[in-house]
Formats: sequence, C-alpha cells, structure tokens
Amino acid sequence: MPQDENPKRFDLEDRTYAFAKRARAFVKTLPKTIGNIEDARQLIRSSGSVGANYIEANEALSKKDFVCRIKICRKESKETRYWLRLVEADERAEKERDELIQEAQELMNIFGAIVRKSE
Repeated sequence: MPQDENPKRFDLEDRTYAFAKRARAFVKTLPKTIGNIEDARQLIRSSGSVGANYIEANEALSKKDFVCRIKICRKESKETRYWLRLVEADERAEKERDELIQEAQELMNIFGAIVRKSE
C-alpha cells in the first residue's frame, strides 16, 4: 500500500486535529482571569502545534527529519498537558480538562513509541 493511502496516518492526523479543536472549545468555558487568558493562549498554540508538526513529519524529507518532527509532536503534547494542568477550571470544566490531559498523555505515548521504532 502506498504511504499516501495508509489509513493509520490519517487517523492520527484526525485525532490530533480533534484534540486541538477540543482544546479550543475547552478554553471558551474557562473563567476569564488574567492567568487563564495567558495560559489559554499557550494551550491553544501548543495543542495546534501537535497536529501541525505531525503533518510536517509525514512530509519529511528524510528519516532524521521525520524523527525530529515526531519528537516535536511529543514535546508539544507534553507542553499542552502542562498548560491544561495549569489553567483554573471550574467544576463543570474539570471533567473535560481531565479528559484532555489523558488525551495529551496518550499522544505523548504514541509519539514516543514512533520515535523508539524509528530510531
């Protein structure tokens, strides 16, 4: 099967896209404190960067470039988890935050496994 037709590649692209969209929806539910506004900006950037770097990895020019970009995906997933833990969520938003933290952890694990198998 040609690489462009590999369904798993697109599944992870879709998953990272959905993750970024969920993070954006979550931010809209947060209390508008100065800290949350600043932390939410970082959260939006890092959550979107996970998927953007995964797309870049799929277009890598070499194996070394691919591994480097996947490592960036792992780093951005970890950073997103950090910002999620830092924002102040009220009771109704805590469940979604916990689910997003879990998804960030799963993405970190997936990208870590890809790195280990690729090196």
